[in-house]
Amino acid sequence: MKIAIAGLGRMGGQIARKLSEADHQVIAHNRSKAPVDEAVGYGAVAAYEKKDVLAAFANEQVILWLMLPADVVDSELDTWLKLVPKGSIIIDGGNSDFRLTQKRAERVKTASSTLVDVGTSGGVWGYKQGFSMMAGGDETAFRVVEPAIQTLAKPSGAYQYFGESGRGHFVKMVHNAIEYGMMESLAEGYRMLKEGPFQDIDLAAAGSVWQHGSVVTSWLNELSQLALAENPTLEGIEGIVAESGEARWTLEVAKDLQIPLPAIQTAFDIRIASQKGQVNFATKLLAAMRHKFGGHAINKES
Repeated sequence: MKIAIAGLGRMGGQIARKLSEADHQVIAHNRSKAPVDEAVGYGAVAAYEKKDVLAAFANEQVILWLMLPADVVDSELDTWLKLVPKGSIIIDGGNSDFRLTQKRAERVKTASSTLVDVGTSGGVWGYKQGFSMMAGGDETAFRVVEPAIQTLAKPSGAYQYFGESGRGHFVKMVHNAIEYGMMESLAEGYRMLKEGPFQDIDLAAAGSVWQHGSVVTSWLNELSQLALAENPTLEGIEGIVAESGEARWTLEVAKDLQIPLPAIQTAFDIRIASQKGQVNFATKLLAAMRHKFGGHAINKES
């Protein structure tokens, strides 16, 4: 199928490449030129300007996948809605607040097009392993774009359509909030091994044992073990841990619904505290984990 990818960052670039290499016709657009040039190298069609995207579709239905930071989705969406023809399908594949997604879907509908929300997980590993995708929005539009999503899930990822607009981003939001809690628990456990009553326990070795048949076997534990094998003392890692919004949104909704989420709340609070200087071995490992699965900056960018 023919699909445009706007936003060729860590995830968007992988999505464009995976689709191109599976013989989908990808139109690659980015605000800077270099990622577009790179996309051409793996078979995508260059679209240096938004008008180039529209020209590539000619009289065909425009299918546009936005892979953008949450804070620019509204402005970019407004710009695209002025350009795309009626009947277009716009996919928001980023980490958007589901409450905003519902409002955006109405704006897109008013412009006589359709918004599909696809929460996408897999980090920098999704290209090889397959992405995990959670979709919401108009089902007819989802079925149109499903062939691309099927490709992105291969070989060992998965996807599911969850219903009305916002549901995909809601499921992804809760997924990321759970991720905060799981990461925090692992980081605290490894800190306990390091600072507990026995000196010089090989943390990477412990993680390796845990990764084979134990009840904490997980991808996050595997990444923790890899990080510790490479850098046992986590030297050079400041321990400042970013929060990208999803746990914050989950906690806001939980508060409105009076649903206590103590583990997620604590994990979120620790990230905020790290940004104020309260760092330790556990927060350093959190930063290392984020770098491993998502390619996020391991230290605060100055």
